[in-house]
Amino acid sequence: MKNSTLFAYLQLTRPANVITAIADIWAGFAIAGGWTFMISDLELGSQSFWQNLLWLSLSTIGLYAGGVAFNDIADAELDAIERPERPIPSGRASKNLATVMASGLLLFGIFAAFQVNSISGILAIAVAVCAVVYDYWGKHQRFFGPINMGLCRTGNLLLGISVAPEVLEKIWIIGILPLIYVSAITMISRGEVHGKNRKSLFFGGAMYASIFLAIGLFSYLEKPGNWEVLPFLALLGYMIFPPLVKAIQTQEPCFIGKSVKAAVISLIIVNASLATASSGWTIGFIILLLLPISLWLAKKFAVT
Repeated sequence: MKNSTLFAYLQLTRPANVITAIADIWAGFAIAGGWTFMISDLELGSQSFWQNLLWLSLSTIGLYAGGVAFNDIADAELDAIERPERPIPSGRASKNLATVMASGLLLFGIFAAFQVNSISGILAIAVAVCAVVYDYWGKHQRFFGPINMGLCRTGNLLLGISVAPEVLEKIWIIGILPLIYVSAITMISRGEVHGKNRKSLFFGGAMYASIFLAIGLFSYLEKPGNWEVLPFLALLGYMIFPPLVKAIQTQEPCFIGKSVKAAVISLIIVNASLATASSGWTIGFIILLLLPISLWLAKKFAVT
């Protein structure tokens, strides 16, 4: 396969976004206490939790890459009109081969999750189903669409927590945070082509603000008086609100697109904040190291 053709198929998987999905897993791992066990594994010479982190990271790579590839496959005819430069309508990628690739990625993601435990496997199946439902039906639903997309991220965070099923049973409600955040992004993104969606922009901004309050509350409940999460929230605000304000002011598709791109990449900061709230700033910083990788990839591959 020629380099240009390989690049086209890589474009379908949104590599910069895949990094944000890995951050979901790492944050879920932190909430489950997995990072603490991994340190113990090093001391005892065991590899179980390291292997689980690897399997779940591979799982989310397959699930996310396969899900977004199906998004382009489902939109091929519409993209031929609105975004003819994309891999499939431009002819740089075959729709049939892309379908085989996307299916294989989803199946691999499910397989990798089952290597951890059955709960992880079931969650991976749920994420895959949510992704395909969104690609072919959910995105066309004004109300359910954003919720559908948010459920994909909720499942992804819970997939990370599922390394410890007993913790997942107690703290599954934390999954509502990525649901709200990604629902807001999805709502705002509807103006990327035509613009003029001021109401959605304002409502999305309010949903973003609720995330700050929720993470702050989560941090307080986990460790009262701990302010380590504040620098992470400050960075999150710096990343998402200036582009959103510009989008509200102009209502132009290009600025709305930049706002969406910033919010998607900032999922890494959301995850770093959650990890800091539950396991301390060191783990949060480790997750934050994924941010420059995602930003670098975002310069080479489309995010939306």
